[in-house]
Amino acid sequence: MTNRRRRKSPSRRSRTRQITPRTHWLLLSVLTATLSAALLLQGYTHHMFGITSDNVTGTRGRNDSVPSKVAHGGPVIANAATSPYTARVKAHTVALTFDDGPDPTWTPQILDILRRNHVHATFFVVGTQVVAHPELVRRIVADGHQIGIHTFTHPDLAHLAPWQRSLELRETQLAVAGAAGVTTALLRPPYSADNAALDDADWSVLKQAGAAGYVTVLATQDADDWQRPGVDRILANATPHGPAGQIVLMHDAGGDRSQTVAALASLVPRLKARGFEFTTVSDAVGMTAPVQPAGFGEHLQGLALIKVLQGGDWVVWFLGLLMYAAGAISVLRAAAVLIAARRHRRMRTRRRGRSWGPPVVEPVSVIVPAYNESAGIEAAVRSLLASDHPVEIIVVDDGSTDGTADLVDSLRLPVRVIRQQNAGKPAALNAGLAVATYDLVVMVDGDTVFEPDTVRTIVQPFADLRVGAVSGNAKVVNRGGLLGRWQHIEYVVGFNLDRRLFDLAECMPTVPGAVGAFRRHALLDLGGVSDVTLAEDTDLTMALCRNGWRVVYEEGAKAWTEAPASLNALWRQRYRWCYGTLQAMWKHRGALVQRGAAGKLGRRGLIYLLLFQVLLPLLAPVVDVFALYGLIFLDPVRIIGLWLAFLLLQLLMGLYAFRLDGERPGPLWSLPLQQFVYRQLMYLVVIQSVFTAMTGSRLRWQRMERYGSLQAPIGAEKTLNGHPPQEPGFAQPTPYDGFSYAAPYDEYAQPSPHYGLRQPAPHETPHW
Repeated sequence: MTNRRRRKSPSRRSRTRQITPRTHWLLLSVLTATLSAALLLQGYTHHMFGITSDNVTGTRGRNDSVPSKVAHGGPVIANAATSPYTARVKAHTVALTFDDGPDPTWTPQILDILRRNHVHATFFVVGTQVVAHPELVRRIVADGHQIGIHTFTHPDLAHLAPWQRSLELRETQLAVAGAAGVTTALLRPPYSADNAALDDADWSVLKQAGAAGYVTVLATQDADDWQRPGVDRILANATPHGPAGQIVLMHDAGGDRSQTVAALASLVPRLKARGFEFTTVSDAVGMTAPVQPAGFGEHLQGLALIKVLQGGDWVVWFLGLLMYAAGAISVLRAAAVLIAARRHRRMRTRRRGRSWGPPVVEPVSVIVPAYNESAGIEAAVRSLLASDHPVEIIVVDDGSTDGTADLVDSLRLPVRVIRQQNAGKPAALNAGLAVATYDLVVMVDGDTVFEPDTVRTIVQPFADLRVGAVSGNAKVVNRGGLLGRWQHIEYVVGFNLDRRLFDLAECMPTVPGAVGAFRRHALLDLGGVSDVTLAEDTDLTMALCRNGWRVVYEEGAKAWTEAPASLNALWRQRYRWCYGTLQAMWKHRGALVQRGAAGKLGRRGLIYLLLFQVLLPLLAPVVDVFALYGLIFLDPVRIIGLWLAFLLLQLLMGLYAFRLDGERPGPLWSLPLQQFVYRQLMYLVVIQSVFTAMTGSRLRWQRMERYGSLQAPIGAEKTLNGHPPQEPGFAQPTPYDGFSYAAPYDEYAQPSPHYGLRQPAPHETPHW
């Protein structure tokens, strides 16, 4: 059986570790790159520049390179790159021009006034506004008005690099082509004035635009409506003082244009009464057809640009909504766990006086599943023998290749050693259950050391006959270095605060494999420990809850365990935990619609896990990308303030959790750094686990490297009658400050379905 399983493992490993993860990260990279590109484009188009007042930006420079015939010529400038010439407006002719639009409020009102008076005008549109309101551009063209471009984001072109100028013009042209199916040769640079105001920098812009085929349109009469000086003042500014033709500059967007609308309604009839004719810029100077139908390809490119930018707007809105929702949910979660922790502490304080019932003094069977645990098995066994409660210790060697069983035998301690072929941790636990003498069973990993009172403390809740399992308090022993501190913080703040909440809500989803106690007959009723998931402890705990048993948390039952000391080892461990938890959640999804204890697990525990251990981690990278977007394009002070507020909330939670666990708060100084490395790693673990589950891949057991950082009690020899050893010598584990590798890393083989205890057949319905 073992050889057959080993022959299959290379292909399984290839499928799970090479093909699937590579596809995961390729897809994630593509999605992240696409999202980042969309956000960069959206940020550039909406936040790098913007429509502001038409007041000339900055101090005008020298105008030595501006040709005299341009500086003193007409407002329409063509062929600026080669042989520039200008054109003036015919006498008694007015070309109304409107900048910065289209705007959904003011542009329709202006179009209505022009239609009523049978007047055509020229609209210089901004690309971002075209993207936001393409229907208005179509209406402008359909009503017979002329289109010109006013750049894409309304920057001062004189301050941009040549490539940025080209991009501004090209993107605006595409937007117009996509919206209305036309292209235009008319350009009005933002913040431009009349010919006399041109300087050398402005002239370089006009020459580059001329080389690209654009005709620049300046103004001869500025209504100054952007200042909102009042309707009468706008009328005065826009009214010609003689018979000379004029190009009048007004605005249909960029702010409140109610005064512009009111002034326009009076201006047109008044000038018509004086004999002025209204027409477009091209007709006013005798230009031939500057607006042409767009080619099919250009029209498609423009449509694509509009859809991409509109999609970017939606994405930014949705991400902002998600970020605020995630923040609100996180705050609610923090409040819930802190309130629950406080209530749990009060409940524990009250319980000290009356306890769970009569003291539990009956002996306990302790099962230690072991696979290549020679580095720490002696410390684990001796700590168990040093217990102040009578114990029967059963070490189940699951086909170790490093002499684990021989090492335990050589200690000549009152420990029962069972040897079996490599079949997986569930099979090892079931083998121990099959031979256990007592109904109360404690399960402990081979890399874990108990304190002398841990066994006695963890079994006291069994005085309540409703309790089927008890979760202990697993603590990290190797806390040296940032990685050790971060895991220590996670155990104390994350796991233990959640367990207090689950205990109060009576929906404990997991009794950790490092330190957990069970009623043996409750486990046998379930058919033993199932091997259908990789998180056998979570699966088993959920099954007990669904079978009507209460699962509680006893924080005083402390166990010291080794945590991974490298990012690679941590990844493997958390990947297995997360993937196994997803399997268990799916397996027990029926609890969502059940009643009683099962319903509490489903509607409280499973929803909590789904929300905070699956959905929020999946969204976290997106939120991080959006936070970077906010730092670059939005208000960085606000973004940093929100991050600091979130960090402060976590720090307060950490201080309270460390106080509850009796820990010194020193490691919390590393909490800010945890947000940039450890947090991202955990999110990536969840992402890969979800992808693996969605693709249906089977993940193998992955054993963590042992470093031998646990200390074994000296002379801990104890018989079942409860007599203490002569010199227990139990030493408090010291903080981790280095390690030496134990046996080479190996994996558990795929768990075998045959583990000695009866499991329900596939066609049977379990009795919950």
